[in-house]
Amino acid sequence: AFSDGVIAIAITLLVLEIRVPHLEGGRRLGNGLWDIWPAYLAYIISFFTIGIMWINHHRLFRLIKRVDDVFLGLNVLLLMMITFVNFPTSLLADHLDNPDERRTAALVYSGTFVVTAIAFNGLWRYASHHNRLIDRKTDLIQVKAITQQYNYGPLMYLAAFLSAFLSVPLSLAINFGLAIFFALPGRAKK
Repeated sequence: AFSDGVIAIAITLLVLEIRVPHLEGGRRLGNGLWDIWPAYLAYIISFFTIGIMWINHHRLFRLIKRVDDVFLGLNVLLLMMITFVNFPTSLLADHLDNPDERRTAALVYSGTFVVTAIAFNGLWRYASHHNRLIDRKTDLIQVKAITQQYNYGPLMYLAAFLSAFLSVPLSLAINFGLAIFFALPGRAKK
């Protein structure tokens, strides 16, 4: 319940970055709404990413049968990273349309997801190592599938981070694509 509450607050706070446009000097509302497109884009990518993290957090916790202090600490680290997503989302919303600053904003944004993916991976690896915290009756193919999928996470988010040096739109597309990738249940090769 604590994790759900933290994630719910983090995802809700994202909308605060979409501010009502101020209309000055005869400016039209439609133009003002169009001008804040970076805020919409940052919100959409972050909302889906945090939403998928919440879904995967639930998938993971369905397999967890007991917890210990190390696991709880790793979970708090993951929650810290999820709540931090609001900051790079704000950076992206404020600087995506600025050619001089968009790369830095995209690097911070993607870098946050690299660290978050490492935290998620660490949580799973700790719990699943020799079935430390998961039910011993859990299907090993399912454990392998989740492990394989989580192994890709840090590397793929690192690719999104590095691609920001070449192309900010590519970096953001990779980040959004990763939300879709992680929405799919992992499938292990037999």
